[in-house]
Amino acid sequence: MQTSFDQLGLDEALVAALKKEGIVEPTAIQVQTIPYILETQDVVGQSETGTGKTLAYLLPIFQKLDTFKRETQAMILTPTHELAIQIQREIELLANNSGLAVTSAAIIGNVNITRQIEKLKEKQHIIVGSSGRILELIQKKKISSQTIKIMVLDEADRLLDENNSQTVKAVIKTTLRRTQLLLFSATLPAVTLQRAAELLKNPEVVRVTDKVMIAPTITHMYFLAEQRDKIEVLRKLVRMIIPPRALIFINKSEEIEKMVETLKFHGLEAEGIYGGASKIDRRKAMDDFKSGKISLLVASDLAARGLDIKGISHIFNLDLPEDLGLYLHRVGRTGRAGESGIAISIVNVKEVPSIKRLESMFEISISLKEMLQGKIVDSRKKRS
Repeated sequence: MQTSFDQLGLDEALVAALKKEGIVEPTAIQVQTIPYILETQDVVGQSETGTGKTLAYLLPIFQKLDTFKRETQAMILTPTHELAIQIQREIELLANNSGLAVTSAAIIGNVNITRQIEKLKEKQHIIVGSSGRILELIQKKKISSQTIKIMVLDEADRLLDENNSQTVKAVIKTTLRRTQLLLFSATLPAVTLQRAAELLKNPEVVRVTDKVMIAPTITHMYFLAEQRDKIEVLRKLVRMIIPPRALIFINKSEEIEKMVETLKFHGLEAEGIYGGASKIDRRKAMDDFKSGKISLLVASDLAARGLDIKGISHIFNLDLPEDLGLYLHRVGRTGRAGESGIAISIVNVKEVPSIKRLESMFEISISLKEMLQGKIVDSRKKRS
């Protein structure tokens, strides 16, 4: 029998907020971790990319916060600036949809520290960001870590690797011993667990190993192109297909703006969402995409997290994801509720082995295609 969010002990306001986003059933990692987090146990949670780990910790954090107290009560550490910004957006979305007066701030490096210090004077309930900048601000006494009740390591395998573990541990050691520690990751190597052991207090370890399947309503195909020709191939495909609503994925957020400009130069209606975009620009891009004013939206995997738009007809992968598991998350935005969807990857010769790995991972067929006389046809080239 399917567990509901109500049965997990979550407040009505949070359940209602999820419904506004079309989320009505918890995922396995949420079912298995939320009750422990609500009971203030340390938790280590492992599940595949795209299985709802962020909400698995955000929902109980929201429930446990005392919003009448103007103090920092939860901290979320991330290995990348982009992930911090994306989690911050999810916090804002959950706060808006639930009506709960939860405040938050993203604190990352390579950003004006004076502005961050000003922002911190407002005493946000949740701080999300990179361990280096957060540690610096704790040492400057601009962040009070003594009031933190919950500490989250998102992508714990990366946060506890050789490059980051010392700084992360230094941040954790500034908090009180009774602070609840939550570790979430898609992979949990033995070395991560060893490094975490000295920080955790009798943790509940949850591993969700269920294989996530891709909807059978999605047709997968790929086109071969030299790296420098990929945008031109994309342009031709868009002109040929005229997709009603398509998401275009690239790996580097910093290239999204340039990509949008290139598509616009060729007369295509496109916008992009990326970490550096202002809230107003992001909202406008989303609204224009949802309303059909534009048919193409360019995004990176992190920028697209939490994106729930109905009626996406096509997914274009201009880069295959560096973590192949993210392919599931990308293409899962089409072919929903029994509707058909098409996922098109434009790859160079070096990426072909990754196509084969995707077929094996998800038990799907990805056909090699080409364009001929204004039509998409099976390629005459043999797959190597």
